[in-house]
Amino acid sequence: MAEGTIKRLTNKGFGFINIGGDKDIFFHSSDLEGVSYEELQEGQRVSFNEGRGPKGPRAENVQLV
Repeated sequence: MAEGTIKRLTNKGFGFINIGGDKDIFFHSSDLEGVSYEELQEGQRVSFNEGRGPKGPRAENVQLV
């Protein structure tokens, strides 16, 4: 599993994870495991599997580290 830091959360149920440098990956609240979207905070470390969504790369199976 890859790891990153939550960079941005929106009030629409999705956010972005920074995976190093200027690279970010999208995630949706439906991709969370063992944590609810409301419990997340920007700056938290997470692990995830990289998958493909309709608009490009997407984080799946997102869990707190």
